Amino acid sequence: MRETNQTQVTEFLLLGLSDDPHTQKLLFILFLGVYLITVLANLLLTYLVQVDSRLHTPMYFFLCNLSLADFCFSTNIVPQALAHLLSQKKVISFTRCATQLLFFLIFGCTQCAFLAVMSYDRYVAICNPLHYPSIMTWRVCVQLAAGSWTSGILVSVVDTTFTLSLPYQGSNSIAHFFCEAPALLILASTDTHTSEMVIFLMGVVILLIPVSLILVSYSHIIVTVVRMKSAVGRLKAFSTCGSHLMVVILFYGSAIVTYMTPKSSKEQEKLVSVFYGVVTPMLNPLIYSLRNKDVKGALRKVATRNFSCRLEIFH
Repeated sequence: MRETNQTQVTEFLLLGLSDDPHTQKLLFILFLGVYLITVLANLLLTYLVQVDSRLHTPMYFFLCNLSLADFCFSTNIVPQALAHLLSQKKVISFTRCATQLLFFLIFGCTQCAFLAVMSYDRYVAICNPLHYPSIMTWRVCVQLAAGSWTSGILVSVVDTTFTLSLPYQGSNSIAHFFCEAPALLILASTDTHTSEMVIFLMGVVILLIPVSLILVSYSHIIVTVVRMKSAVGRLKAFSTCGSHLMVVILFYGSAIVTYMTPKSSKEQEKLVSVFYGVVTPMLNPLIYSLRNKDVKGALRKVATRNFSCRLEIFH
């Protein structure tokens, strides 16, 4: 039990990724570049889905929601990290820290739910193609999307409540570059076993259960694809699922390392957080667009149309 006769913490000091000025400048350039690509890629992908009627399908509806969650997830973390990389005093108020933690968990947990929903969509499309239109109706899609956002909000509220309801007195230095539950719990001036167990259980709900559903979906998909007589059909099916599977491995792998495994070194935790908090939101839209013929076709169509319009204006 820690001492509790100290002043209640009203602000936190984020120690960041490095205290070396040269390294901080390099990280600022790197983070800024990644963030700009993240914003542009996710907004572009969402725009293409909206303007191209060929992309008005359940898969791209869920992809739009995932892009929105990616954009908000990154925006909640990176701009503040960029500002702190250029400032001497990396201070964040308790209220701002609580807000960042809440929205970090909302958008992160929502991504987990949508990845599971997207795997179910691919399962129905490949394993039950004739019944796909009757199963994945727009009403069902909206319900699945609403359920994903709702589950993300509920889990995040529980995690945030059990993290911030603890007393924080004395030390206020967070060995991280943003407010994340594991880094905050270390500073609590009381026993954190209950909060850690609740966060672990919420991790089971939003991480391990969706991963299990994804594994079941893809096991059925693989069996179905292997049984296909057409090589072209097998290639198309694997191509369709390949992008989603890559995103699942990248996001869930790093998140599970942070929330579902024994505590590792602070430096390792920060590096893993950089990957799923900064890099993954950029990779998701790039993976889906670069590996998807429909998205690339929509991009060429929009680019050609805009180029033609400019030529007409010029003439």
